[in-house]
Amino acid sequence: MNIFKFSFLALVLMFLAGCAYEVTDEKVSLNGVSNDKPMLVENGKITILAKVNGKYFDSPTRHLAVFKDGKFGDKSIFTSLANQNDFYNALITLGAKPGNNMNPKTADKTRVEGSKMAIKVAWKGSKEYDVNDVVIDSNSKPLDFRFGGNQERAKEINTGCVTCLDSCSVGIISNHTYTYGAVEKRKEVEFFGNKKVLPPDGTYVTLTYSLL
Repeated sequence: MNIFKFSFLALVLMFLAGCAYEVTDEKVSLNGVSNDKPMLVENGKITILAKVNGKYFDSPTRHLAVFKDGKFGDKSIFTSLANQNDFYNALITLGAKPGNNMNPKTADKTRVEGSKMAIKVAWKGSKEYDVNDVVIDSNSKPLDFRFGGNQERAKEINTGCVTCLDSCSVGIISNHTYTYGAVEKRKEVEFFGNKKVLPPDGTYVTLTYSLL
């Protein structure tokens, strides 16, 4: 085999290996959830599997967690492997009460209501962190998450929003501290993933939700 044929064959093999790598995701099991079963409802808690999106260590976002196949799947600090509709149903089984008070026409003047929620974040080898430790609010205000509900709009619009960082008429859970538009429209606040605490981009984490 001459050197030209050998080089061509080597390039083809490298290409095929690269393609195989791209389509084969690693198998992950973490804190009771996995790629195959990305959500667990147990002992009064909902745990979902997600990945860190390092883009939002330095760029602001209004999204904490969004389902990977939703329209906004690349716009959150954590990319959820569990979808928003299953998550809504799990909250109902937990006994959470949706506020259902958000209306798109008046969202910029309304704060989300509903059951108050605690969120903990963990990854391999870490302790469990409160969500306020892993998210930076530029105003240093505490996050106040509520089960907003919004089931029908979540299905219809399919942004994939599991948890938003200002009050939202589509996200299943959102932040009572700010009305809609505080981040992107009125620039009242910026939210970032805390890179001093969180692991690197692409790291699998779990988000665990419970009633307060």
